[in-house]
Amino acid sequence: MVRILICYASLSGNTKEVAEMIQSRLVREHFQIELYRIDSGMIPDPSQYDAMIVGTYTWDKGSTPEEVKDFVYEIGYKPPNVFVFGTGDTQFGGDLLFCRAAEKIAKFYNSRYKPLKIEQSPRGSQEVRVIDWTEGVIEQCLHCLIK
Repeated sequence: MVRILICYASLSGNTKEVAEMIQSRLVREHFQIELYRIDSGMIPDPSQYDAMIVGTYTWDKGSTPEEVKDFVYEIGYKPPNVFVFGTGDTQFGGDLLFCRAAEKIAKFYNSRYKPLKIEQSPRGSQEVRVIDWTEGVIEQCLHCLIK
């Protein structure tokens, strides 16, 4: 059974909603999922999972939220098989700063899979993007386990 840790930070609820959509899809594939809201208590040990998904919002002109930075620091190492998603708003900085925190986290963890970037909430066509991205995560996870 594939075990995945989904960690997320959410200010407005959008990132939480994306995390729950991803969780729902992965559970349908019989993956074992732990959903952890960053800054809500004891951090689960990523080494106990086959993959980790990190979700973040982008803050203050393209910045990564402090609680996400603290989370990364507390883990203390770069686990393999990290996937990243983010929520943002192009009206604050345009395309250049849109979901910049997700890009930074993906780069830090050397994620081999492009981060998912969602404009505000995952409704309508955005929901389809979440589902498509999650399908790719499923393929990547199964491929990693075969190696």
